[in-house]
Amino acid sequence: MKNVSQAPQEFLSQKRIAVVGVSRTGSGAACAVFRKLRETGHETYAVNSKGGEVDGICLHRDLTSIPTPDGVVVVTPAPAALGVVEECARLGIKRVWLHRSLDGGSTSPEAIDYCRSAGISVIPGACPMMFCEPVDFGHRCIRWILRLTGKLPR
Repeated sequence: MKNVSQAPQEFLSQKRIAVVGVSRTGSGAACAVFRKLRETGHETYAVNSKGGEVDGICLHRDLTSIPTPDGVVVVTPAPAALGVVEECARLGIKRVWLHRSLDGGSTSPEAIDYCRSAGISVIPGACPMMFCEPVDFGHRCIRWILRLTGKLPR
C-alpha cells in the first residue's frame, strides 16, 4: 500500500484526468478541481450526466464519450460514486480519487470496497487541490490539519 504522499503524487503524475460531477454553473468543488488540473497542464475532461458546457468547454455525459483517462476524480454525491467507479472498472481505468471536502463528499464504503476488489487504486477522500502544486494557502492548511489528526486518506 502506498503512503499518503505517494498515492496523490502518483495520481497527479498522470496526464489525462477526467473530473466527474462538474457543474454546468461553473461553481463548486468539481469545477475548482477541473480548473486547477487544467492550469497545471493536465489534459482534462469534464463530465456531467446532463451534458452542457462550462467555461466554454463541453461537459461529457459519461466516461465512455472521452478518450480513456489515466485517472478519474469523482466529485459527486456519495450515492452516485459507486456507479462511477463501476464505469471506471468497465473501461479499465485503474486510478480513482473519491473527492472529499468538509462534508462527506464522494466517499462511500461501497465505492471504496468496489475499487479495491476491482483492482482500482483508490484515494478515499481529501482533495487533489491539497497536492496539486502550487497548493493554495487554504488547501495547505487543510492538508496539514488532516495529516496532524491522522485523517489524511491512505
